[in-house]
Amino acid sequence: MTTHNVLNQKRQILYVVNEDWAFCSHFLERAIAAKMSGYVVGVATHCSTHKARIESHGIEVFPTNMTRRGLNPIREFSTILKLARIYRKFRPSIIHHVALKSIVLGSIATLSIRNVKIINAPIGMGYIFSSDDSKANFLRPLLKFTLRRLLGFRDGQVIIENQDDFNQLVHGNYVNSGKILLIRGAGVDLSIYKEEPEPKNGMTITLVARMLRDKGIREFVAAATILKERHPDAEFLLVGDVDDGNPASLSVDQLKKWTQSGIVKWTGQRTDIPSILAHSNIVCLPSYREGLPKTLIEAASVGRAIVTTDVPGCREVVEHGINGLLVPPRDVSALARALELLINDVQLRKRMGQESRKLAVERFSSNIIIRETLNAYRSVFV
Repeated sequence: MTTHNVLNQKRQILYVVNEDWAFCSHFLERAIAAKMSGYVVGVATHCSTHKARIESHGIEVFPTNMTRRGLNPIREFSTILKLARIYRKFRPSIIHHVALKSIVLGSIATLSIRNVKIINAPIGMGYIFSSDDSKANFLRPLLKFTLRRLLGFRDGQVIIENQDDFNQLVHGNYVNSGKILLIRGAGVDLSIYKEEPEPKNGMTITLVARMLRDKGIREFVAAATILKERHPDAEFLLVGDVDDGNPASLSVDQLKKWTQSGIVKWTGQRTDIPSILAHSNIVCLPSYREGLPKTLIEAASVGRAIVTTDVPGCREVVEHGINGLLVPPRDVSALARALELLINDVQLRKRMGQESRKLAVERFSSNIIIRETLNAYRSVFV
């Protein structure tokens, strides 16, 4: 065993994540890799249905009462106390806070411990930064003020997922440029999301995401309504579940009504995403803002042409005219035109799909993301 691994065995990493499903989706691979490198790994999270899966990999789970919905002062104070107790019990060498609420509450909880390295990952900048409703507009200045004081708290390191957010945090004086790293998303397992030729029969346009307004679901349905008149045999799929913990979630009733109309088909939550993407001709995500959308790097890995919005995160995956098309957010007409261009041009879809796979291999492979994350853990001790 190398000296490096012996040193790592004395160090413990604790992830603090809002939801156990989010940890499994975006960080489980990296946590397993950290454990295999010699770290002791734990996760503090709100547990729904994934606790046993996480523990099966030898990762200790600390259930929390953290919720993404609302800002109840009593509940949030209770969460801070709970996290402080977990920190004192687990005694982490590194705490990796994931998403805005974990950063805020978790950073306050670290006041109860010493000799710990902090990594903050404000992935996607969240509902507060992407929504234009009155609640988000009210909270945004308060959150910006808080983040300026917490992101670099206790000489911590910051990991961001796309170049736009990187630039915003540095130029907005949220964090010193020497304390921020760019690691592009969760990565994609190229052996699971294999390059596949698109189906020869039919035309399927697929959107895979949580059913949130901020994902551009309404714009997708509106574009499908336009295109169905000219392409009645085209199938428009919505794949993903509602998210009751998110204020931007659509209702089950609304999604069922759209399905009953025959314009789109809502499949609900699915676990066979590689197969769904392989049986799709085009993948679409008209989101308002992202960290780095996992669904798009998975689509790229399968080798699909992509239509998405020209916003942070999405334009990190799609180079306009190369592996897909970028359209302005909330612009239904532009979205419909871009989708129709690809519907009508099989050779363009094929060329863009090949470029997508190339981009996935060169930039978004899980091996690349795991290596960069483990390097980030090592660097905090230098």
